[in-house]
Amino acid sequence: MESSELQEYAQRAGLVRPSILWDPLGSDGPALALDPERPIYPASTIKTPLAAAALLFAARGARRLDERRPVRSENLTLNDAPSPIEPGYPASIEELCRYAIDRSDNIATNELLDRLGREEATAIVREELGLEATGFYRKLSGSDPLIEDPQWDGRHRNAHPVRDAARLFRQIAERAFPGAELLEGWLGEQWWNDKLSLGLAPGDRFAHKTGDTSEVTHDGGILTTGDRRRAAIVVYTEMPSTPENNARFGTFMRLLRNEAFRDSA
Repeated sequence: MESSELQEYAQRAGLVRPSILWDPLGSDGPALALDPERPIYPASTIKTPLAAAALLFAARGARRLDERRPVRSENLTLNDAPSPIEPGYPASIEELCRYAIDRSDNIATNELLDRLGREEATAIVREELGLEATGFYRKLSGSDPLIEDPQWDGRHRNAHPVRDAARLFRQIAERAFPGAELLEGWLGEQWWNDKLSLGLAPGDRFAHKTGDTSEVTHDGGILTTGDRRRAAIVVYTEMPSTPENNARFGTFMRLLRNEAFRDSA
C-alpha cells in the first residue's frame, strides 16, 4: 500500500478534509499518512492522552489512582449518555479515567483536568510520550453555552493531532509506559461504535476513542484482527458528527483494512 491509497479510500468513502495515519504494528508494512499534523480540533479524542497522563503521574507516585475526592458542581455539563457522576460523589482518579474513555464522559474529563492540572498534564505527555503537539487548555462542554472555565486563557484550544494520537496508540499497544494495558482495556470497552467499527471484519477487535462536535467527527485506536495482526489507525475529519457522516468511517475502514490485511479479511 501507498499513502495515495489513503486519499483514494477517503474520497470513495466521502470523508471531507481528512487527516489520517495508518501504522501497522509488526511487519505488515510502513506507516501511511495523509496530512497528519494538521491542527484539527480533537474534541473527545483529547481524553486518551489525559488518561495516559493520569497513569504516568501514578507511576511517578505523584498521584494515586484510588485517590478519591468529591466531584465539583462546576464541572457539570451535558453528555451523549447519562453520566454516572453527580456533584459530591467521591470519584477516584481511576474511575474518572475509565468514564472519560469508555463513556466519553465530559464531567469525568473536567474533573480530571482539575485533579491533574493542565500545564502538568501537558508537560508529562510531551516529556514521557513525545506527544509534542498535544496540549490541555480548556474544559469540555456538552452543548452551548460553553462551560464556565476561569482557568482558560481565552486563546488556546485543546490539541492532539493525528500524528500524536497514532503515536500514543502505538505506545499503548506496545505497553511502552506504565498503565498502558489498563488504558487499552478501557478503550476496548468503548460505548460508541458507529464509525470505524462499522468496517471491521468478523473476529476483529477495536480498542478506540471517538470525538464529536457540530464541526468535526473523529475516530482512532488499535485494530486487532482475528489472526492477531495489529495496526494503529486514526482518522480526523472536518465534517459535523451526524449518523450519515459517521457511517462513512465504516466504508473507509472496510476498504483500508481489507487491502492492508487482504489475506486475513
